[in-house]
Amino acid sequence: MNENSPEIFLEDGKILSQQCWPGSQYVLRIEAPSCARHARPGSFIHLQCDPEIPMRRPLSIMRSSPDEGWVEVLYKVMGPGLAALARTPAGSTRSVLGPIGNGFTPDPGRPTVLLVGGGVGIPPVVFLAESMAREPGWQPLALLGSELPFPFDLAPHARPIPGLDQGPAAGMMTLEQLGVPSRLASRAGLAGSHAGFVTELAEKWLRNRPTREDCAIYACGPEPMLEATAALAARHDVPAQLCLEEYMACAVGGCAGCAVAVVENGRTEMRRVCVDGPVFPARAIYPGAGLGVPA
Repeated sequence: MNENSPEIFLEDGKILSQQCWPGSQYVLRIEAPSCARHARPGSFIHLQCDPEIPMRRPLSIMRSSPDEGWVEVLYKVMGPGLAALARTPAGSTRSVLGPIGNGFTPDPGRPTVLLVGGGVGIPPVVFLAESMAREPGWQPLALLGSELPFPFDLAPHARPIPGLDQGPAAGMMTLEQLGVPSRLASRAGLAGSHAGFVTELAEKWLRNRPTREDCAIYACGPEPMLEATAALAARHDVPAQLCLEEYMACAVGGCAGCAVAVVENGRTEMRRVCVDGPVFPARAIYPGAGLGVPA
């Protein structure tokens, strides 16, 4: 295991609530006090879905309450494990292993922060946005994309954002209430959303910035979105960190089933997403991103 990885706890967690959203999406809140106290944006839990199913599922942490002792995750039902989890009533107990992984490491020298989340990759950037909203000095902007209805309450009249179109636009209610501006993107014709990729919003915002020397990008989502994010970060010379999503068996570095190629100091080496990541510099994952593409 990576010696820099945070401490991992094994707890019997009580499911406090499950909220179902369209598209077989669920927001689950589970009591796990030790995990909640040590969770950081970008970390995840390895959750038992059902006592009869031996394989756990890795789920990114979306929110954490150290005082109340719970964490929230978002998942979309895919396969029998998560289908069983979706049928689990509140009050049930499931084994929780977490928090796992090295999360985002924001740079205080770049306080203007662009957060890009796609699909079930939205939770880590929401977690980071909420964390930044509670600390002075940060200026986060959250851009969230989905091809399914968004699994959260919408703010139908989101605050204006310099550099983006000021027409009718929706945002994420929770973030807007915390003072974090947000915008949504979808190719599914969702109301209040930019009709296209979330990275198109990011590109437009970066193009219209008077300076990018104070900017940094933090992103999580499907691989094509991450590659596009790495490319636009390279074109605009903005550092970016990517939170990867990979299938994994043990989630604690033993099986190496989640290994990915990472370029460090000009050499390609294999790194485990679970404990060496899941967050990596964009240039390490996509070293050729943005090359030869007009700005």
